[in-house]
Amino acid sequence: MAVFALFGFANSTEPHLRNIRQLTFGGENAEAYFSHDGKRLIFQSTRDGRSCDQQFVMNVDGTHVRRISTGTGKTTCGYFFGGDERVFFASTHAVDTSCPPRPDPSKGYVWRLDPYDIYTANADGSRLKRLTSYGVYTAEGTLSSDGKTIVFTSLKDGDLDLYTMAADGSNVRRLTSAPGYDGGAFFSPDGKHIVYRAWHPRDTALANYRELLSQRLVRPNRMEIWIMDADGSNQHQITNLGGANFAPYYTPDGKRIIFSSNYKNPHSRNFDLYLVNVDGSGLEQVTTHPEFDGFPMFSPDGRQLVWAANRHGASVSELDIFIADWQP
Repeated sequence: MAVFALFGFANSTEPHLRNIRQLTFGGENAEAYFSHDGKRLIFQSTRDGRSCDQQFVMNVDGTHVRRISTGTGKTTCGYFFGGDERVFFASTHAVDTSCPPRPDPSKGYVWRLDPYDIYTANADGSRLKRLTSYGVYTAEGTLSSDGKTIVFTSLKDGDLDLYTMAADGSNVRRLTSAPGYDGGAFFSPDGKHIVYRAWHPRDTALANYRELLSQRLVRPNRMEIWIMDADGSNQHQITNLGGANFAPYYTPDGKRIIFSSNYKNPHSRNFDLYLVNVDGSGLEQVTTHPEFDGFPMFSPDGRQLVWAANRHGASVSELDIFIADWQP
């Protein structure tokens, strides 16, 4: 029996979404990504009273949830590969089996750049293998459509830059070099381009960024959406909205980008999903809920959208996985 909750068949303010279903209930659940056959999702969660994220796999109807990471350290950014028989994700457990400390609240809203490295495992969590060994923030990995190349973000050369590597961890190549945060990358459906979030501060802002970076912190309140060729060439910005614009993903036809943004009120928790053409034109709002909507991904057949939101949580800190039928 499916465990999801159904919330109406249509919403006049969200016409792209039909049959919205809630798949998780309680805790913080995010970054749910489809398997290549469209039957399963890998996601990160603090369910069962955990204080930091572990990786879980479930069926797309919310059933058969099982943890596939070690249960130690903190994990993020899981993805299927190898014909859906294996997954990769980032984890800190090699450095410390306990959860990393939370950032100092006196520094405002900042993210800790925890010492993740990327690991692979069978889709049931067995045969864990370390893919990178940098000992600094190395995460945000996703896979090309042909299954051969992983794009990821790492601090290994002193800044938050994008890299690619073969699916076995070989042939690591740096793609970005401008000072600032480049991350959250995904390949286009044809594998020829990469969309990502970036912020390249200057002057005082750059000095502040580097000071936080030296403390293994980053303040993610300013980012825009960028696109480049898969070899790192032709890097160009396609949004100029202000606020934090992140989690970009190509529509199945490769002509538009769906992403999350709080640009209408950059100091609020209200992130919504938006569509934009790959040339930056045609901005269109997709979600209208007054709290957080983010981390969108289309199913392989393009018929469904999965994302994270706190639409029906008991508190504003609760974040759950939702899925809907996509109406182009």
